[in-house]
Order: sequence, then C-alpha cells, then structure tokens
Amino acid sequence: MKTSRRTFLAALPACAGLGLLAWAAAPGTPAAGGRLVYLGTYTGPHSEGIYAVRFNEATGAVSEPFLAAATPNPSFVIVHPNRKFVYAVDESRKGSVHSFAVEAGTGKLKALNVVPTRGNGPCYISLDRSGRFLMAANYGSGSVIVYPVKADGSLGEATSFDQHQGKGADPSRQEGPHAHWIEAAPGNKFVLSADLGLDKVLVYRFDDSKGTLTPNAPPAWDGPPGAGPRHFAFTPNGRFGYLASEMAHTVTALAWNGKTGTLTSLQTMQLVPDDFQQENTAAEIAVSRSGRFVYASDRGHESISVFSISPVTGHMTLVERANTGGKEPRNFALDPTGRYLFAANQNSDSIVIFRVDPASGKLTPTGAKITVASPVCVAFMP
Repeated sequence: MKTSRRTFLAALPACAGLGLLAWAAAPGTPAAGGRLVYLGTYTGPHSEGIYAVRFNEATGAVSEPFLAAATPNPSFVIVHPNRKFVYAVDESRKGSVHSFAVEAGTGKLKALNVVPTRGNGPCYISLDRSGRFLMAANYGSGSVIVYPVKADGSLGEATSFDQHQGKGADPSRQEGPHAHWIEAAPGNKFVLSADLGLDKVLVYRFDDSKGTLTPNAPPAWDGPPGAGPRHFAFTPNGRFGYLASEMAHTVTALAWNGKTGTLTSLQTMQLVPDDFQQENTAAEIAVSRSGRFVYASDRGHESISVFSISPVTGHMTLVERANTGGKEPRNFALDPTGRYLFAANQNSDSIVIFRVDPASGKLTPTGAKITVASPVCVAFMP
C-alpha cells in the first residue's frame, strides 16, 4: 500500500461486497471439485476473514468464494505442504498467528489455536523447508519469531525471537525496523528476513532441530539507502534470489552462497517505465517453478513485470509489464502447475486470473475474475 501499515491499522478501510464468479453455487456453499485456493483479506464491513474458491486447472473456471474461516485481518495466509493445515496472521496492533485444520471435503477451516507474535502488525509467515517450524515477520515493531508446528497442526511456544535494531534513510517510512518477509533458504540451514525500515536483508543461521535463529557472519546484506526491501524469492536451484524493494520500486538480482549464507548484488531493474511519474510502490515477487522467469507487482502502475532469468548469470531481461486489471496489486501467486497467475487487486476488490505462457513467461487474462472484499493474499492448496 502507498501508506505505511501503521497508517492503515489506525483506520481500516471500508470494503466492497462479494460478487459471483464462473461456477454457480449457493451463497456460502463450497463448490465441489477443483483445487482449493485460500484468499486472505483485510476484514471490514464486507469481509469476515479467509475466503476460499475451487479452481479447475483444466478449464480455468473458478467457483464463487465461500467463507472458510471468520478471523481478523488475515493479510497473509499459507497452506502446509501436508494439505491438512492453514495458517494466517492477524495483522493488528497486538499481532498473532492463527492455526486451522482443513475440513475434508468442504475446505472450510477449523480453528486450532492462536499464538502471539510479541510484536505488532505481523504481515508475513512461512514454513521452514521441513514444515516443522513456522516463522513470522512483525512489520510494525520490526521483529521476527519462530514457532514449532505440532503434530495436530497447532503452534507451540516460540523457539526463537529477534528484535531488529536501527533505522533507515527515510524518516517517514524508516524511523525504525519494519520486518516485511522471512523464509528459510534452500538447504534449511539459513533464514533470511527483508527489513523495509533498515534497507537490509538479515541472514540467520537456522538450527532446524531446535528452531532457533542465530545472526550469521556477516549478519546482513545492505541495500541502497531508502530502497525499502519488501519480499524476496529464490530460484528453485538456490543459486539466485530476487528482491522486490517497495520504496524504490525495483527488483534486484542477487547470487546466494549457501555455504556462507551471503548475498552478492548482481543487477537492479526498475518496475515502471522511466516516464511514469505517479506514486507507486513494489509489492509481491515470485520465481516460476522452471526458474526461467521472475514476476513482480507494482501498485500505482497497477502492473506485474515479467523478467526472464539467465540460468548462467542470474541477470534479468524485461519481457513485459502486464496490467493487473485492477487497483493495488499487493499480492499474487502462481498456481502449482505454473500455468496460471492470480493477481489480488486490493483496492478494486478483485482477483484477476491470468494464463502463463511457459515459453515466454507472458501473462494473458483468462477472463475469469474473483470478486472478494479487500483481497491481499492468495494461497494455493499444494
């Protein structure tokens, strides 16, 4: 979003109502068949929490959304690889993570437990590469936390916590740390966290038997002042990573050394044309399953930029900038087949579905659209 999360949390926006989609279904009734897709929202007058649809990958048809779980501000949602559990943040001043069990057949979610994040405004969660630990980033207070995942899917007491320290170059957005992303690197021996407030990607050594974080040496990759690192995505082979910087609206290619836990800058590309002068901020980033393309969204320009990746150098070449068909494309996700991309347009209450060309990486709207209030996350069932 163009304003800070702090400003957003002070005054949650009113949201538009739900609409109908490609498949017919009685209101509130899950449609049968197709892959489940969970949709995180900012809750308000017309959104109650996590919604879900069923997606037919053969035809591109999508069902009417149904309420999977009533829960506050689930702005980031993930599905466990075992397909049994779903996790969501509550992006509030007193932050928390909610765990759910997936109800067989219906896809609805049964609440398991809630754990505090020891900070405010949690905005991102992920599972380590084994699926045994969950990690969360607190944007508002600039900290990260790790929990064990129990056998029943609930979350245990935190095994690690780190409060980031410092500030960045922009006093209006970087007055202190703002952890925006956290994930385990390939190999599960390191964990990285992008901090928008510090212009850093922090690197931790990760003990995947205990779930503990220890600062690496060196402890971070330092980005350009005022860039505002937001989200990061690795290539499948783990050689390269791509960083979306919110405030600079750029993507930076980096080489990853999995032995030393270090990042080396390779190239930076702008997400918007040189002549675009309107306010804009970068948001989501993802690498294709093939490792051949990287995608990054920009709010203001309302687009997803597609870059091809050199498998040798990791350098990017712009393929296209595709309009997302809505306003504020905060989040998007590639489906598990890699043939489709769902773009969540937060301020136009729409998720537009694109077909992905496997040869060129280009995006073409399928004509299908999900209408849901203030969508901010798309999570596919594996």
